[in-house]
Amino acid sequence: QVQLVESGGGLKQAGGSLRLSCAVSGTIFSITGMGWYRQAPGKERELVATITSYGITTYADSVKGRFTISRDNAKNTLYLQMNSLKPEDTAVYYCNRRPWPYDYWGQGTQVTVSS
Repeated sequence: QVQLVESGGGLKQAGGSLRLSCAVSGTIFSITGMGWYRQAPGKERELVATITSYGITTYADSVKGRFTISRDNAKNTLYLQMNSLKPEDTAVYYCNRRPWPYDYWGQGTQVTVSS
């Protein structure tokens, strides 16, 4: 059974940085495309960044140039480096397979950016 455990969130001032991690188990991580998603209060969950099993990345326009998604297949871990944070980045961040997200979602990690 797949497990997704996100960590690394916190409270930051605008302009700060955070690095999120997602520990993945129960699947063959190295051949699985992955993504970071986020959900702000009162809004639908949105896709932030993706990375294929080959390391090809895509980003939402809102984070392009500020966020970097990466993966360490030896550690079965997905990362999201978040720089130049903005208050609108405030959300709960989740990782999941991309495409075809698992029905199961982890608990997420809260990112709060103050102005």
